Amino acid sequence: MVDVSSAGVVGEGSPLTGDWVHWLLDAARARLGMEIAWVSVFSEGRQLITSAVGDLAAMNVHEGMSAPLEGSYCVRVLSGQLPPVVTGAGRDPRTRDLDVTADLSIGSYVGAPVRDADQRPVGMLCCLSRDPGTHLDSESARTVELLADLISDHLRSGSAAAARDLAARKERVRSFLATGAVVTHLQPVVEMGTGAVVGHEALSRFPGWKGPDTAGLFSEAAAVGLGVELEEVSARTALAAARRLPEGLTLAVNLSPEALTCDSVLDLLLAHRDCALAVEITEHSRIDDYDAVLAATARLRHEGIGVGVDDAGAGYASLRHILRLQPDVIKLDIGLVMGLHTDPARQAMTSAMVAFAEETGARLVAEGVEEEAEREALLSRGVRYGQGYLFGRPRPAADVLV
Repeated sequence: MVDVSSAGVVGEGSPLTGDWVHWLLDAARARLGMEIAWVSVFSEGRQLITSAVGDLAAMNVHEGMSAPLEGSYCVRVLSGQLPPVVTGAGRDPRTRDLDVTADLSIGSYVGAPVRDADQRPVGMLCCLSRDPGTHLDSESARTVELLADLISDHLRSGSAAAARDLAARKERVRSFLATGAVVTHLQPVVEMGTGAVVGHEALSRFPGWKGPDTAGLFSEAAAVGLGVELEEVSARTALAAARRLPEGLTLAVNLSPEALTCDSVLDLLLAHRDCALAVEITEHSRIDDYDAVLAATARLRHEGIGVGVDDAGAGYASLRHILRLQPDVIKLDIGLVMGLHTDPARQAMTSAMVAFAEETGARLVAEGVEEEAEREALLSRGVRYGQGYLFGRPRPAADVLV
């Protein structure tokens, strides 16, 4: 990170500075039991920390620091790649290899967007600690979201410079989408008792994206309002692989609730109704219109396309997505799987999810399984299916479907 406080972005007139902001940040940090809290603004592809409190030096943070937005947790939360609550960041494969995790010694994180009058994310309220944060839960996310909303109330529309920056970023993403340069990777889902592969999850990669983090394209697209368009391009590439899967194997495609209710995306899925296909809705994505999502999932199920809930046990809705969507597949979040064999609370929650899945007829899949002890603990609790590095890393579809 570099210090840009002298650039004049942070000043007494800024709506994201002042004693009242520090008070809210202290309230967030104390309520969640975390080491530091900050509020930032997004500008010219970077995230600038305007106000920060706590043991800042211990985590290499200070007011006026700036970092590339693409490398941050924040844009990943905004795009649905990360839940608003991240525990065990040094272990989670979604975060452990990010530069910012090591640079700031992040063990746990909670974040919520600060929005302007048009409801566009223009910054973030974040709380961080070096410890894994096993005490954090969906209530932690709601606390930070409430305080971020209070800060948002003080904001107005962005400056002309910010508008120009947004337009340039949007055009950059739109130009990349026109190339269609997406590569689908597949990660196996296995029957943990035998190791037999029962399906794959499709994951998108963007080798042609010119940025510090190629996977960050999802984040950038969401930030500039092109998230659904990118999801559709990615789904189209993934579905081409669906027709090449061996008989009996299912392909799972991740979609946000917003994309799922887009007519062109739904039509694309229905055009592949003859494939063994499932759609996974990430649980940490907010659903504002359950009726629209339920109407879409009903159409999919009618045509034989399964519906799954991803990252169960994390994020905005906790278990509400599962209760409302009644999925065919429930994927346990890595936060429940990680360290399951030594944690009675996680074991109890897993047993409850097993019972729920049995009662509703859903298939339960554990995500992020990396250790043999975790596999054994899951099997002993009645979880049959798993996904994670213990069974296979994501590989290009062209290498898997030979």
